[in-house]
Amino acid sequence: MGEPSSGAVNKLVGCGYAPLTAMVLSARGINDPAQAKEYLSCASPLPDPFLMTDMDLAAGRVGLAMTRGEKIAVFGDYDVDGITATCLLTSFLRSCGANVISYIPGRLEEGYGLNPIAIDQLSREGVRLIITVDCGITAVEEARLCRQLGIDLVITDHHECKDVLPEAVAVVDPHRPDGGYPHKNLSGVGVAFKLAAALSGDQESVLEEYADMVCLGTVADVMPMQGENRVFVAKGLESLRHTRRPGIAALMQESGCAPETVSTSAIGFMLAPRINAAGRMGQIDLAVNLFLTDDPDQASLLAKALCELNRQRQSVESGIYEQAVSMLPQGRTPEAIVLADETWHQGVVGIVASRIAEEFCCPTFLICLDGEHGKASSRSFGGFNLFSSLTALSDLLESYGGHELAAGFTISRSQIPAFRKSICELAATYYSDDTPRTCIDIDCAIEPELLTIRGIESLNQLEPTGNGCPKPVLMMKKLIVDRIQMVGGGKHMRLRLRGGRTTVNAIYFSANPETASIQQGDVVDVAFHPQVNEFRGERNVQMNILDIRPSCSAPCSGEVAAYHALRRDSLTAEDAAALLPDRSTLAMVWRYLAAAPSPIWESPMCLCRKIVRWSGVPLNLGQLMTCLDIFSDVGLLQYGRQHKYVTITLTAGNEKADLSASATMQKLLRMKES
Repeated sequence: MGEPSSGAVNKLVGCGYAPLTAMVLSARGINDPAQAKEYLSCASPLPDPFLMTDMDLAAGRVGLAMTRGEKIAVFGDYDVDGITATCLLTSFLRSCGANVISYIPGRLEEGYGLNPIAIDQLSREGVRLIITVDCGITAVEEARLCRQLGIDLVITDHHECKDVLPEAVAVVDPHRPDGGYPHKNLSGVGVAFKLAAALSGDQESVLEEYADMVCLGTVADVMPMQGENRVFVAKGLESLRHTRRPGIAALMQESGCAPETVSTSAIGFMLAPRINAAGRMGQIDLAVNLFLTDDPDQASLLAKALCELNRQRQSVESGIYEQAVSMLPQGRTPEAIVLADETWHQGVVGIVASRIAEEFCCPTFLICLDGEHGKASSRSFGGFNLFSSLTALSDLLESYGGHELAAGFTISRSQIPAFRKSICELAATYYSDDTPRTCIDIDCAIEPELLTIRGIESLNQLEPTGNGCPKPVLMMKKLIVDRIQMVGGGKHMRLRLRGGRTTVNAIYFSANPETASIQQGDVVDVAFHPQVNEFRGERNVQMNILDIRPSCSAPCSGEVAAYHALRRDSLTAEDAAALLPDRSTLAMVWRYLAAAPSPIWESPMCLCRKIVRWSGVPLNLGQLMTCLDIFSDVGLLQYGRQHKYVTITLTAGNEKADLSASATMQKLLRMKES
């Protein structure tokens, strides 16, 4: 959590920033108006496309193909970024009179990227130039096949490069190690736009025409909302509010996305899933035709079909999720989850992997088996770099690609156990013992009086928000839970919280009193997104809660480094002395556990904070876990880890157990004296 500087806040307010916005900016280390202007600018000049390595070669070859009337294929990917990149470049080239077709491989039949099936088909159709968008950077073998068939290849991509680049006419990728382009984190559609701009010679007019597509792909692919991407998204949101494309207008209407309030959040949660459904469910033409059609009636039919397809996708996703969770080993969650099955839908496992990674707090790999081979989708957690990890384990894989947060690979069934073992070892090495794996980055703590409609609306100065410029996360401390109400068929929790004389309504999605470990009357700290809720013409302040924890009246830290050192037998004498609980600490923890309803099911840190709030005595997480080990050693309780929670059951009849007989206690005493 940042700590706003009062001097910086005053300076920013003096330059026109609202107080709450100024506090968030200062908490992010932006302490003067010049920094703020650069951070939030949506009007920065766009860099010359030809600063990108090989852009001159790419533009030259595409221009030659148009002059000769050669048949061109724009070859894309089946996600939102790839679809928008494909449609942007196809539409642009057609407007220039080019003989161009688009091709996106079937996710289920062909898989990701350039492949021999597609190349052979395009060759038979007379294609002489293939331009990839959002794919191709790892297509070394496929580039050789293109040459053998007399097809020239221009690659535009934004994924990480491997050591060997494909031998193509041009390889345009901002991640090229020999590149000098100032903005590395463009989306696939962003790179496709730069090629169109290079061909046009008028970058601004191309952006004016295609900002909506660039925006959709950039937001959906979670690109950093900084530099050039801020320009793309700001202009794109304005374009979406007045879109001239019948397909986009129809999709917004069908999904309930009001043009006047369209935002990055609306794209991520409403539009992108429906566009993605086409590729996931094997009907990619629905999305491509939606973007390219000029017919409002056809657009309406396509939008309805995409929304129905998305509902089918949700049903398939739920089934895979339930099956995958049932396959997890009992007890402690592994450092990385690797599961495989013959019945899973290849187009949907990526979403399930993302959901499981977030829920179980570890990188997740779901493999769709077909005979002796499998195709996997993986999602990261906590900064674990998937691409570099797959590179390190490439000897176990048949092929792989992607980036830090999401990646895919193919693997032999026989190699899955070795991969599972190795990836768990890499994850175990990556996650440091003294760093919590689950944490929320909070901008700053505020007092209840600052949470007003005017203050919340002032945070629009930070828009567009997203990766790199996130929606503000605020915190309030020592709020009393006045009321708890379950809504949405029991799926969500509505709260009324009180701080001093101020009461605030809050919504906590996918939570209930048990999972949040709260009850009426509790004193809590709350992390939340501030929002203005509009209902039946009334506008009120509301918290969109991200997490709740018990408030503490004494120090309570998540320090666990010494505890893990104890488990590894590498604890120093000094740390052993600090970790060794005295009689009063053991008694305090035991009294709390004995008084609590059994069995106890809490996240360890939440339990620690509750004990501190109850007792008023400092305690850290490592000390609590040590106490639990000591009690378990002598049979006072049984406990285990389930997901991110600890389950504790007290054992009847052992209240007079000798704690000095605990193996954990004896080990600490030996280490203390060593």
